[in-house]
Amino acid sequence: MGMRTGRGGRTPAGRVPLPALALSVAVMPCLATLAATPAAAPTAGWVDESRLAHADAEPQNWFTGGRDANGSYYSPLKLIDEHNVARLGFAWSYDLGNPQRGQEATPVVIDGVMYTSGTWGYVYAVDAATGRELWRFDPHPRYAAARHPCCDLVNRGVAVWRGRVYVAAVDGRLHALDAATGRPLWSADTIVDHSMPYSSTGAPQIAGHVVVIGNGGADMGHGGVRGYVSAYDLDTGALKWRFFTVPPAPGKPLENPELAAAAKTWDAGRSAEYQGGGTAWDGFAYDAASGLVYFGTANAAPYDLRLLGPHHLDSLYTASILAVHADTGRLAWYYQTTPRDSWDYDSVQKLVLADIELGGHTRQVVMQASKNGFYYVLDRHTGELLSAAPYTYVNWASGVDPKTGRPRVTPQANWYQRPRNVYPSWAGGHTWNPMSFDRDTGLVYIPVIDAPAVWIDLLHNGGSVKFLDGFFTVQGIIPDDTYDAADLEHLFGPLPSRREILASRRVDPVREVLRAWDPVAKRTVWEHETSSGTRGYDGGVMSTAGNLVFQGRGSGGLWVYAADSGRVLATIETGSHIMAAPTTYVAGGEQYVAVQVGYGGAGITVGTIPPGSAATAHENTNRIIAFKLGGGPVPAPPARVVPKVPQPPPDSADPQRIAAGEVVFVAECSRCHVLGLSTTPDLRRLDAGLHAAFKDIVLGGLVAPTGMEGFGDLLSERDVEDVHAYIIHESWRAYREQQAAAASRDAARHD
Repeated sequence: MGMRTGRGGRTPAGRVPLPALALSVAVMPCLATLAATPAAAPTAGWVDESRLAHADAEPQNWFTGGRDANGSYYSPLKLIDEHNVARLGFAWSYDLGNPQRGQEATPVVIDGVMYTSGTWGYVYAVDAATGRELWRFDPHPRYAAARHPCCDLVNRGVAVWRGRVYVAAVDGRLHALDAATGRPLWSADTIVDHSMPYSSTGAPQIAGHVVVIGNGGADMGHGGVRGYVSAYDLDTGALKWRFFTVPPAPGKPLENPELAAAAKTWDAGRSAEYQGGGTAWDGFAYDAASGLVYFGTANAAPYDLRLLGPHHLDSLYTASILAVHADTGRLAWYYQTTPRDSWDYDSVQKLVLADIELGGHTRQVVMQASKNGFYYVLDRHTGELLSAAPYTYVNWASGVDPKTGRPRVTPQANWYQRPRNVYPSWAGGHTWNPMSFDRDTGLVYIPVIDAPAVWIDLLHNGGSVKFLDGFFTVQGIIPDDTYDAADLEHLFGPLPSRREILASRRVDPVREVLRAWDPVAKRTVWEHETSSGTRGYDGGVMSTAGNLVFQGRGSGGLWVYAADSGRVLATIETGSHIMAAPTTYVAGGEQYVAVQVGYGGAGITVGTIPPGSAATAHENTNRIIAFKLGGGPVPAPPARVVPKVPQPPPDSADPQRIAAGEVVFVAECSRCHVLGLSTTPDLRRLDAGLHAAFKDIVLGGLVAPTGMEGFGDLLSERDVEDVHAYIIHESWRAYREQQAAAASRDAARHD
């Protein structure tokens, strides 16, 4: 949303042979355990309980999104280490061939084959040593789903299990594919109501005999959606159970018994328009020993709990971490990180399982760097809170009560009275970008977003905008370097000035930090600021036994640090914006590091491509880049060419229509479109044909295959005419500025 800030290939018909793995103790002294491991499975994509449980015995593979059953994003590999990583360079790249949108998946690598997903829910299998395509799968998504994801047509990965690849496409269909050929085996529609703005962007979770998937949409539309998690038979796709995370509308039957307790925490008089939220769109984990599947839930819907009634209750099970029995779907325990969530503090960040020493005892825990700014360590069998400490600057709460587990909310969090600058922002202190737990150092490496949001009650603050798609009746503006309170006042009412915001801290109010966090001592060991002034949308993190920590940045660099000290060891320029976490593996006797690149995701919903991003200089080409020791420079994508603003149609609408169009544009369109450099089209640069077809595009979905579905169910013809008038007006402004700049350059050349 622009106003949230201050400004293919052919599928082979036959079975694909697996690349040979020439692994030996002589070639790989650090992998001596491989000598005792069985040969690679004869079936492509063969991962089972035994292989996953003994993942460390096969460090050449990266079995799950987080490598192992614990989701650690840590590898025992150390052919590449702190002493030779400076020699890391380009090995190969693979063009994902999709629109230039966000890439958030971490590839899975099994027996020399890489499996991953991309935009819409496409799936790719490539030779991990060369990048040669083996097959790709087109999910043929329903285009109507394109407008439903909160944050772009992204996909966060696949699950590979017993010769099958599982992926959830953006339209909510869960697909099972043959790992050798990509041939579809079964498909299940996971969405209970397609009239609601549901979507799927997360990776499926294998949990015993089922594959589990959630969905997104808690922020969407005028009332959000109702969250739930579904489990399907691995072999047939039959639905085995479904767990709803929030109760239905008052008077409706409860689908699972756990909802009886939840219903007591919601206002009984609430309108059925508000679905409740609590979606599980990412962050699943599974413990085979206990048979529990863990997942976090999203914010309550709406953010303004006063709309639900006078009783501001806890709204279970939103903003919570839940443990459910994988065989029955019954709740084992829950822990609510943010009761009465009014700040979009989802708890869907990646969950890491670990055994750590606490108080002289080894505890089996589940850990999360939650969006609300606190790092939680819970007993993974009982849900007991073991610790909760702020891993970033927090002002909405002064701490967490260790006895009750409830946050101590501060007056600064109360944006009902007036606009408040609240840390962390709605983006969270940490969001979907994976963190990594290094068992050698005992540290967790967290991509931290140290940024606030100015929260505004749109209904009562005096601005012209009263509703915002993705925010309901509130707004949360991240006060970056472009923040101008006076310029925004006509839309949102009086706001705190940037000077006032700057005075609240001694650092830039908007920055990103890679932080090494000790979950036992509850302190930062080292950190590096990775962007400042505006969000850089930096990537997730991977660590290895080579004493290495890898993170990509929005500026296009793959940065490598010493895991113990944080010393910078290497920087590789890629020319591409990196959001995903890397993977590492061995193929043909060599260790590789690979990462998917492409800007988008939440960046689309926040405005322009960040200044300094690689995507401002180069085309946002979606690809996988692999690195190895002795490799060369990474080929940069073509230079980005920003098209000129063509002469617009006549600016003939009266000022009232233009002003009305701006309000509709901000409320319903700015979640994806911004009038500036963006991954979505800058509507000031429409040509004459697109202007002529504007109404058919917006109301009728004329260009739906590009991701722009029709909005005829939300907007009237009058709305569209007003929006068009506003866009034409802004186009003329940009056109005149362009012509004046060209004239100035011509004059300078003649001087």
